[in-house]
Amino acid sequence: MDKIEELLTRGIANIIPGKKELSEKLQTGEKLNIYLGIDPTSTKIHLGHAVALRKLQEFSELGHHVTFLIGDFTALIGDTSDKDTERPVLTSEEIKQNFQTYKKQAEKIVDFSKIKVVHNSEWLSKLTFEDIVKLTQHFSTGDFVGRELIRKRLADNKRVGLHELLYPVMQGYDSYFMDTDIQIGGTDQTFNMQAGRTLQKDIRKKQSFVMTNVILEGTDGRKMSKSWGNAIWLDDTAEDIYAKVMAITDELIVSYYTLGTNISLTEIKEIESALQKGEHPMHIKKELAFQITKELTSLEEAEAAKESFEKRVQGGEKPETIADYKIHKTMTVSEVLIQTEFATSKSEVRRLIDQGGVTLNDEKVTDPESKVEEGILKVGKRKFVKLVLEK
Repeated sequence: MDKIEELLTRGIANIIPGKKELSEKLQTGEKLNIYLGIDPTSTKIHLGHAVALRKLQEFSELGHHVTFLIGDFTALIGDTSDKDTERPVLTSEEIKQNFQTYKKQAEKIVDFSKIKVVHNSEWLSKLTFEDIVKLTQHFSTGDFVGRELIRKRLADNKRVGLHELLYPVMQGYDSYFMDTDIQIGGTDQTFNMQAGRTLQKDIRKKQSFVMTNVILEGTDGRKMSKSWGNAIWLDDTAEDIYAKVMAITDELIVSYYTLGTNISLTEIKEIESALQKGEHPMHIKKELAFQITKELTSLEEAEAAKESFEKRVQGGEKPETIADYKIHKTMTVSEVLIQTEFATSKSEVRRLIDQGGVTLNDEKVTDPESKVEEGILKVGKRKFVKLVLEK
């Protein structure tokens, strides 16, 4: 499989208007304008986000003009493409603080010496009200309210802010302003990216493309989400990355190799064949965990994480050092788990306890509202904290 074919196949959910047309365009050797945009509405990037980042890097390596766009202006509205409610409005200062960690994390996937970084406030903040009115004339309100989540919110009598209609217009203008040939994003961004195609076609009479990537499931098979605690974050420690990958189901192994590593598709097909022939998934999963950890950290850290996992998890050992956490005598198990970020909500605490995954001094915890005491609190196979009574 040549580089262009792999570029248009691996991890790709859809290409608009079509793969054939884009392949022909790329085969001409013309250097295209390509961009990926991220709104800094949070401070962390997970392995699922990295699917699009990898695609950005591949285009860069082929010599195209690649841009990583920071949506510092669009983040003032917040995209609701995958939300059933409005996003909270962020301040400029919050957006600035969120972005500070973005580039550092993305550098694990992307070589920024070959990729341009821009902020869409550079042009969106300069638009006049007249400019905005003219841009909106290219779009229909019916198209916006016809989107599934928006339609559902309206049917449920939930508020849909008028400002939300402007988000696709602004993202479309990003694409137009940069004279984009290819937009990269998740499937949930299809509508917004189509707005860019509309402006390119209407104003420049130019054909442009939308490339959406496959969504990488979280470690539990659901969409990666902070609230579900199933994400592998790019800034996780090597030990956490390795252990989280080891926690995925066997059915996700090939998907994680394909979307979460730089291993060639030829090698991945061999891995898939080995699994089908009955090779034990544990051995292959260990290699996967090592590969992802190595790519996101370093060879040395990956080796140490592998050794630690085998001793601590498979060998049943506690880590040599366990962090202290001060408690007072009225605190409950639920409060401690949430405050230590071992769980994100009371419902997750209940689930962990019901699954037998919480112990205090080697005794299983059965009541999330039971009072804690001094000792070692363990959650799952790899999370430990030493509870120390506050004096």
